[in-house]
Amino acid sequence: MTTIPTVTLNNGVTMPQLGFGVFQVPDLAECETAVSQALQAGYRLIDTATAYQNEAAVGRAIQKSGIAREDLFITSKLWVSEFTYKRAKQGIDDSLQRLGLDYMDLYLLHQPYGDTMGAWRALEEAYHAGKIRAIGVSNFYADQLENLILTMAVKPVVNQIEINPWYQQPTEVAFNQHADVRVEAWAPFAEGKQGIFTNPVIAKIATAHGKRNGQVILRWLLQRGITVIPKSVHPARMAENLAVFDFELTPTEMQTLATLDQGVSQFFDHRDPVTIEQIFGSSLKQLH
Repeated sequence: MTTIPTVTLNNGVTMPQLGFGVFQVPDLAECETAVSQALQAGYRLIDTATAYQNEAAVGRAIQKSGIAREDLFITSKLWVSEFTYKRAKQGIDDSLQRLGLDYMDLYLLHQPYGDTMGAWRALEEAYHAGKIRAIGVSNFYADQLENLILTMAVKPVVNQIEINPWYQQPTEVAFNQHADVRVEAWAPFAEGKQGIFTNPVIAKIATAHGKRNGQVILRWLLQRGITVIPKSVHPARMAENLAVFDFELTPTEMQTLATLDQGVSQFFDHRDPVTIEQIFGSSLKQLH
């Protein structure tokens, strides 16, 4: 079984460099099976969220695994509809209940909208109470992250953002790393967009190492000092995604992959007002 290296976060907690994500696995039976298979394969970091509506399935897989709790690293996220101090306090307890856990290893504010400061204060309290071992954010741009760092008492340990070969975010990554906030990549494969699994530039590098495109992408992220949480419901792909610690990309190969950056999100612009209204409007209006 693959031993996954760990990194130490800015509060001293250790976290696996590579984990397993369950975004877009809303079917609870399928999610429970996938997480069980991932744990059997050797994954120890599991990443879910309130918005994914599968925390309970993740919890059942954890309970059935027989793996010691201290050997797991469980992450979830609070949705913007709960972004007030009072609602966030309840949201944390709700996540714990659905997961069937006494504590979470990492809990994130899922988006930078709503009363992020009030919600963060609730996360800080839960952190000090031992309900959460580490707290962080997701989809925060550098200015939003800096505002939180300067305003609040506890510094985020992680910022989970979109990073893939088509959208590499070098400036954002550099800011986070300079601030000692661990970058974690969601959608590392851009959900297969633009033929990423057959792209000839990536494939040439993959062939040189006896690997596949997805493995090269994961290795590229790891070598940039980024934690990554690929998703798959197929055991063979789960195992493949773990087999990335037995090779290393050369500086030239890293530079070649850097040329693929298109500088555009493969999903949506988190700063476009129209998009914010369409995706988050109904959730934010619940706070009124």
